[in-house]
Amino acid sequence: MAISWMTVLAAVPWTEVIKNAPKVADGAKKLWNTVGRKDGKDVAAPAVPAADPQARIAALEQSVAALNAQMQASAEIIKALAEQNESLVQRCELNRRRTLALGVLVLLLLAALIFVAR
Repeated sequence: MAISWMTVLAAVPWTEVIKNAPKVADGAKKLWNTVGRKDGKDVAAPAVPAADPQARIAALEQSVAALNAQMQASAEIIKALAEQNESLVQRCELNRRRTLALGVLVLLLLAALIFVAR
């Protein structure tokens, strides 16, 4: 079991993972800073009197724009993570196929060895 894990870990494209890690970490920090507030409200949002509908509309438009920016940041992070996941899954599938082929080869060699030993 340890050999298969070592094989999988050895086959991971660590250069790609390390190259993309700062982008993913920065995006996650930005997302956490904007979305991860305890009360869920924007601290910089100005208090708008309820009597002025134009000011309320402008504040709501500003809030929608901020939410749109957060959504875009989330989408970029999710895309980067999905691409890394896809790459890792492809490598794991390749390792699975190689392991299966190696197992078949070992069984054939064992059968040949038993046949020759008789």
